[in-house]
Amino acid sequence: DAARRLPEVKAELAPTGELVSAEELQLPSEGRIVRIRDDAQSVTAGPFVPADRQVSGMVLIDVADDSRAEAVAARISAIVGDPVELRGTLISS
Repeated sequence: DAARRLPEVKAELAPTGELVSAEELQLPSEGRIVRIRDDAQSVTAGPFVPADRQVSGMVLIDVADDSRAEAVAARISAIVGDPVELRGTLISS
């Protein structure tokens, strides 16, 4: 059901200009951590966090105010059945 309903939300947000980007992420097992320590690069294969703490995707929106952002996040949370973390970007804060 979420696979059908999330594209509906994206389709509603896109024409208003509120949808900047929305992406589903690959599985955590496909992830990598890249670090630079003492001028040397190291790459470590994932996963890195417990399964109940993994991010499965992201939605970047550009809305008029916090109230609208919370309304969009609440709608997505209701669809996916999980909490949605809401943060501003550093550039626009």
